[in-house]
Order: sequence, then structure tokens, then C-alpha cells
Amino acid sequence: MFISNSARAQFETSRDSVVQLYGIVMTADSLVGIPAVSITVKGQNRGTITNASGVFSIVVLKGDEVEFTHVTYKPKSVTIPRNLEGNQYSMVQLMVIDTVYLPVTIIRARPTPEQFARDFVNVKVPDDDIEIARRNTSAANRRVWMRTIPVDGSEATKFQFNKIANRAVYQGQIPPMNIFNPAAWGQFIEAWKRGDFKNK
Repeated sequence: MFISNSARAQFETSRDSVVQLYGIVMTADSLVGIPAVSITVKGQNRGTITNASGVFSIVVLKGDEVEFTHVTYKPKSVTIPRNLEGNQYSMVQLMVIDTVYLPVTIIRARPTPEQFARDFVNVKVPDDDIEIARRNTSAANRRVWMRTIPVDGSEATKFQFNKIANRAVYQGQIPPMNIFNPAAWGQFIEAWKRGDFKNK
């Protein structure tokens, strides 16, 4: 296989620009490894996180800007040197705790027990997860979703396989009709009472 000199030179240049970046992220005051620090390459959808000891490893390019972010620490940015010799770069990144000041909250008691009782009785308590799940999975909601939500891939595949199996079972003969099936008539009457056939 013939490869031109320009293509070979371009490949060597691209391979030389790839850097294996590895190191550890630590607190600046006590030098303790910080877990779950997000490490991303700026302008790209690539990144990683530190492990439980604060250690990380990621592949970058020379000249890339790497950002270190954590919810409780001030973000840091590091640029990989373009004139770096070799394809490995190790580092120890220190991060400083970011103090967040919340607005002042003043808690006052109710002036009288009567007012407290009135407010306590009239306060609207939000539904808990069980009540929300019970409301979302009611019979009426399930019937609406059954008619409006399209089937997913698994249901469509199962439907097609059932059609193929029915054709194979009744090959060469007429499939049975449910018009004389009492159970089918019972299901039809129940569906009619529920209003499944009403035009929306």
C-alpha cells in the first residue's frame, strides 16, 4: 500500500500532538485528593472525572485548554504546552474551596396560637411521591396514554412476530372469527361501557 510523503508527515504530526494527561486533583489547604472533579477539554464534548482518590487520566492535544470544575471548589483552567516534548504530561492540580453565602432568612413565630392554628389548617401540603405516582397511574390516565402514546420498538416487534405466528398457525385455512366467542363479546361490551369507541 502506497502512502505519500505528505500524508505520512501529516500523520506523524497528528500523532505527535496527542498527549496522555494524567495526575491528581487535591485540596490546596490539606493536600487531600478530591473525588468527582469534572475534567473537560474546553470547546469539545470530551472529559472525565477523578476517582475516589482524586486521580484522573485523559487524552488531549497539545495546546488544549483543560478545565477542572467541582460544585464546592473554584474552577481552574490549564493549557497544555504546545512545545511539550513527548506524549505524556503529568500534573498536580490544587483547588480552593469556593464559599457560597446564602441570603439572610428571618424566622418569626406566629403572633397568636389562634393564627397559627388557622394557618396550619389552611396550608396546602404538596403531594408526596406515592400520591403523585397514584395519580399518574390511574385507570383513566392509562387509557388515555394507551390511545395516544405510540408503541416502542419492542412492542412493534412483538406485534409483528404475533402476526407472523398467526399466519403460520392458520396457513391454508380460514382463521377463527371471534363473532361467536362469548368472551370476546364480553370484552366488547366492557369496552363500550368504558367509552373506548367514542370519537375524541
